[in-house]
Amino acid sequence: MDVRYVPDHSVLSVVVGSRAYGLETEGSDVDRRGVFVAPTRLFWRLAKPPTHLDGPLPEQFSWEVERFCGLALEANPTVLECLWSPIVEHTTAAGEELLAIRDAFLSERANQTFVGYANAQFRRLDPAHPKWKQAMHMIRLLLSGLHLARHGEPLVRMDAHRDRLLAVRRGELPWTEVDRWRRELLAGFDGTGVLPAEPDLRRVERYLTSTREAAL
Repeated sequence: MDVRYVPDHSVLSVVVGSRAYGLETEGSDVDRRGVFVAPTRLFWRLAKPPTHLDGPLPEQFSWEVERFCGLALEANPTVLECLWSPIVEHTTAAGEELLAIRDAFLSERANQTFVGYANAQFRRLDPAHPKWKQAMHMIRLLLSGLHLARHGEPLVRMDAHRDRLLAVRRGELPWTEVDRWRRELLAGFDGTGVLPAEPDLRRVERYLTSTREAAL
């Protein structure tokens, strides 16, 4: 049985990256991320459906719904930001329901993952010769995570910070200023916030069960 998981079984497709953040330049790609639901009967075979796929469009990547839910429950920043992308290109009833329960995935774990991803980027930066695009995204990630901790949703659109972030990308801000901005944002993760201690596993499992049943 030849199954085209994407796009035939796609339930959600969004634009992420610079165009979703409001940080695009003339040459920016269109980065797409999505969710597909593999037909349930295919899981009854020894060879299981894929957990993720590239394509078919350039810069497109999709997760099977169970893998997506697992990553979201782990507070993966990239996956969480998909759920709050301002540019939704395609959705079905299952995709709409996934967006409707997006707060069920949230937990205080996000404080660690957003900071952890940003710190990993920082460790790869050479202060003497920084990669400015990487430095910009490090700051953007901290801005997004801090907004999530304080307001219960990641900050995707960076309109309020656009000029300063693009100045970082162009290398117009001294490294010392970029690092000071980074440390100020890190200090904001002081353990207080609005996120629940744990995600709502029951709501997520209800969604996954009903989605699998609908795909029989």
